[in-house]
Amino acid sequence: MKWSEMFTSSVGKKWVMALTGIFLILFLIVHVALNATIWANDGGKMFEAGAHFMGSNIVPRILEIGLMAGILLHIIQGIMLEMQNRSKRKKGYAVAMGNKGSKWYSRSMGLLGTLILIFLIIHLAHFWVPNRSNQGWLLGPEISLYEEMKEVFQIEWVVVVYILGCISLAWHLLHGFQSAFRTLGVSSKKYLSLLQLMGLGFSVIVPLAFALMPVSFYLGWLK
Repeated sequence: MKWSEMFTSSVGKKWVMALTGIFLILFLIVHVALNATIWANDGGKMFEAGAHFMGSNIVPRILEIGLMAGILLHIIQGIMLEMQNRSKRKKGYAVAMGNKGSKWYSRSMGLLGTLILIFLIIHLAHFWVPNRSNQGWLLGPEISLYEEMKEVFQIEWVVVVYILGCISLAWHLLHGFQSAFRTLGVSSKKYLSLLQLMGLGFSVIVPLAFALMPVSFYLGWLK
């Protein structure tokens, strides 16, 4: 496959989606691990130390650029694939197959991705933008993200939006996790079964942890 075909051909677009998807899965692992330190319930000391490390060192900041590029590329390729698939389906099935053909969430990746994008924009506006605006592009002073979380997560509609965003993420991951590895060539039934089990666990545990964070602040479980 030529390099240009990675962004133009159907197979190439799926490869880009798979590679960026796995990259974003790795990011979610790091992100949820760092954010989970809020449950140390120490007034945010452990969380702030981790956030300071990530925000004040050049390597994480460079990786942050790669993360933003990966998110944009994943979104763009996802939109292009969705449009391509819709253009091929000029006529619907004579009989709707429903879940016999594929699960509803695998047929709704475009919708779920759009909901996650809306949630992501709100999330960045609440935390990333204020922090980076204060720092500038250099390694300047940071805001207290823990205090920001305490304030933001006292707003009811924000908590509801975050929970809905996490639910959308769970359904998106349920298909996307194993789909990414299938695209990259994993075909053994043994490994596919393992990936399906891992994907199920990941799709439940990570979004649930993220959803419990705003709930914990809103209900006063954290200092």
